[in-house]
Amino acid sequence: MYLGLFFWFYLGKIPKRNLFFVLVSSLMAWVLSQMFKDLLPTVRPFLLNGVNPLTLTTPLDNSFPSGHTASAFGLATAIFLIDKKLGIFYFFLASLVGIGRILSRVHFPVDVLGGATLGIFTALLLETLFLKDKGLKRK
Repeated sequence: MYLGLFFWFYLGKIPKRNLFFVLVSSLMAWVLSQMFKDLLPTVRPFLLNGVNPLTLTTPLDNSFPSGHTASAFGLATAIFLIDKKLGIFYFFLASLVGIGRILSRVHFPVDVLGGATLGIFTALLLETLFLKDKGLKRK
């Protein structure tokens, strides 16, 4: 997802200010998800059912919300706010991230929904801050 974003930037399809907004939205969604994980003790599916996760590393922190999904939906929402057509494609990719987290047994569906919601609201909140500064350019 990020590689496509930088390619989009490289082709001149996104101004630096918009790139900054998109990256901050994604990063802030991930940071907030980590903060919520510290506050909400939830066990991961593979720990509950005793089946190994299908990941390269074994996450041992709390499950809710999904940080990967929050970051992906923060990115997708920010892109959607700038370019609707490309944003729809990124929402599809973000959904695949969430589905992958469930299928790899590291998150429950509610973790993914929580992460998606957090990512969307983070980007929407940051949009108001960036719009106050009149820095976003839309298609």
